[in-house]
Amino acid sequence: MLMGIGVFLFWYGYYPHALSYQEQYQLFLWTSDYLVERVSVPGGLADWLGEMIVQFYYIEWLGALLLAAVFVMLQQTVWLAAKNRRSVADASSYLLSFIPSALLLWLLGDPSVLLGYAVALTMAVAVFVLNRTEGRQGLLCDLVVVPIVYWLTGTLAWTYVALRVVVNPRRMLPLAVYMLALQLSAYHWLLTQWPLQTVLLPMQYDRIPLQLPTLMWVIPVVTVIVVMIAWRKPYRWQTPVLVTVLAVLVWQGVSRGYDKDMYELIRQDYLVRNERWDEILKRAGEYQVRTPFWCNCVNLALSQKRLLADRMFDFYQSGEDALIMPRVRDLTSMLPSAEVFWRLGMVNSAQRYMFDTQESILNGRKSGRCTKRIAECMIVNGHYKTARKHLHLLKRSLFYRTWAAEAEQLLDNEAVVNAHPVYGRLRQLRYKEDFLYSHYEIYKMLGLLFMNNHSNKMALDYFMGQMLLQGELRGFQQYMGMVQQYGGYREMPIGYQDAMICIQRQGAVPDSPYANYAKRMMAERRENDGNDEAH
Repeated sequence: MLMGIGVFLFWYGYYPHALSYQEQYQLFLWTSDYLVERVSVPGGLADWLGEMIVQFYYIEWLGALLLAAVFVMLQQTVWLAAKNRRSVADASSYLLSFIPSALLLWLLGDPSVLLGYAVALTMAVAVFVLNRTEGRQGLLCDLVVVPIVYWLTGTLAWTYVALRVVVNPRRMLPLAVYMLALQLSAYHWLLTQWPLQTVLLPMQYDRIPLQLPTLMWVIPVVTVIVVMIAWRKPYRWQTPVLVTVLAVLVWQGVSRGYDKDMYELIRQDYLVRNERWDEILKRAGEYQVRTPFWCNCVNLALSQKRLLADRMFDFYQSGEDALIMPRVRDLTSMLPSAEVFWRLGMVNSAQRYMFDTQESILNGRKSGRCTKRIAECMIVNGHYKTARKHLHLLKRSLFYRTWAAEAEQLLDNEAVVNAHPVYGRLRQLRYKEDFLYSHYEIYKMLGLLFMNNHSNKMALDYFMGQMLLQGELRGFQQYMGMVQQYGGYREMPIGYQDAMICIQRQGAVPDSPYANYAKRMMAERRENDGNDEAH
């Protein structure tokens, strides 16, 4: 109970953004097609069960509760395996059973690791607990059970095989050969589309299966070792040593397994997704991550509070990409920029960034968050047939179903869409014609967007801010009159006043936020030019 409560408070209290991150990179469908597709490959059932649990991360406290239950189930199955050969369990064997769960907490600090891994490991150990057959009958039973476990848990069936070998070491050669033959047979006959390493290794439980975390290998091995040690007679010193080991593992897992900068970026994107602008700015004042991703989130929050013109250079700015990043082919970097495009009224760019993000999910899953935004972009643009296709998927999920059903009522109804508080406004803000543009001229696109609709104050703020970031100082001075006329400010924003003074005095302004930014950019440019000449 204490471990379950601790795990729940850890995820819900400190890392709810990590739960949201996992949920947004899958779209679990309650359809028979989806189930059959998953269970048609080895390890598919564990993968399906993991995804089913992860969908509940949409409600953070419920997701944290279910994740705590997974940790408890793993600990309990390991404990049952540990006492399998002993009539009475002691404190040391009970403490030993917590070690795999402690390592799992460390492993899940890698955001690419899927929950299906923990489910598969728990299932493999649970089958071992249930199968008490021994001797010749046990070997015959394993001939039937091993293929089933392999199909249920994938490569982690080796954990079951190893535990059965520990019971009777004479089974080592036949069971190991049998298990390997099953994998190679599946590769040759059923999984011809999979690389061999994916068949032999637990790569299907990693969203980015390029290099598996070391702990993915260590945890099954430690699980087997824990069971072996638990079967031996405990020593008096064993209990205090185990308490120390568990404390060290938990501390190391929390301090080293959860990279502070990476999870701060995940948190900022989570806050953007939930439009918690004040909290973004509060955290930005306490801790900063010097990346364009972080800048995009903070600047978007400033723009939504109408503080971008005043306070933009009070925060770290990475350069020309601080407001909107160019396209990056991964599953995370473009999300804040896509949110910026959406709120600016650059609907096609928002759709493109969201689509590219979804297609960058390397395990081939869809994204509930991306699919929803793509459907919204289609509705704004009047592409109702395509929107209906995306809404059809969302209606077969649990937490996007209600929204999709409501959005479906908008299709083919121009008057209702035009009257919608969000979609109708975006129709007024968006460009009137479709065209291609270069990201290097993004400030011109922002200016054109504002000229298209003078009520688009966010476009004006981004236009002026982008010119300052790129050093387009003449243009900035030229359009100051437009800020006075259409900006809606009672007096000139402090940030613009500071920039104008810097321009007039050629940067000789002590403690000026914009002057400090310009000096840093010039120093970095000289350094980069020097490196290029050296190469």
